[in-house]
Amino acid sequence: MPATRRTVVTTLAAAALTGAVGAPAHAATAGSGGGQSRPAPLRRAHAHNDYLHEHPLHDALSHGFTSVEADIFLVDGELLVAHEPAELDPSRTLRSLYLDPLLARVRANHGSVYRGHRRPFQLLIDIKTDGVAAYLELDRQLRHYRRMLSGCFHGHIRLGAVTPVISGDRSARAPMEAQRVRYAFYDGRLDDLAAGDPAPASFVPLISGNWTHSFSWLGSDEFPAAQRQKLHTLVTTAHSRSQRVRFWATPDLPGPARDAVWHELLAAGVDHVNTDDLAGLEHFLRRYDG
Repeated sequence: MPATRRTVVTTLAAAALTGAVGAPAHAATAGSGGGQSRPAPLRRAHAHNDYLHEHPLHDALSHGFTSVEADIFLVDGELLVAHEPAELDPSRTLRSLYLDPLLARVRANHGSVYRGHRRPFQLLIDIKTDGVAAYLELDRQLRHYRRMLSGCFHGHIRLGAVTPVISGDRSARAPMEAQRVRYAFYDGRLDDLAAGDPAPASFVPLISGNWTHSFSWLGSDEFPAAQRQKLHTLVTTAHSRSQRVRFWATPDLPGPARDAVWHELLAAGVDHVNTDDLAGLEHFLRRYDG
């Protein structure tokens, strides 16, 4: 039960994925112009549970992140952002924390989240409960922002400044697959890579998995050769289908173990590195890519 409160291109995943009105002053560094220094976007940086930071979205943007995650609950016809039901706050809506600030920023930056950066920014939306009802309301809301969003139109992809990808409650898949026109895409699982008739990247551009369900290695010793080969095979399979890969539940405490895992993820070609430590991942990626 619900809680009580432009040109058609090839598949979305084949394209590299990568301020707001009233935005806090620090957000200016993230790309709304005015002569402020702006971080180069980090195409592999994903902010896990982004809404738990002091300034949702803006903190991630100030560190150059190109993907953020928001968990949502459907409450009295509104989509509220929170990790648990006890944390629900009517003022913290998907529109107020993410959709409206992103729209204002895209307008200010002449069509992109980061000025001059044309790869879409990923908004991963994790539906916590009531997948069908929550997705239908989300679809209704996204249509008000369609000019900035990537979309799928009768099987053809149009890239926009922002690409919503739906994760979480798996029951959202059915209503999404039934749509001929939609402004969101689906977050698949590792099982989808083994499917005999896999969904196309135009529907499932992203494959996500829990690291600890597939790998026992947590970075404190040598990466077992068999596990390294498994990781590379998973990523190669996904990339052969124009799908991107992300793992959650990877080590995230600062230190050699986390760095070791992050090095292996990047070496294998994993597309999105998951973290709660925005500054830590930014420092690592800029050093790694530098």
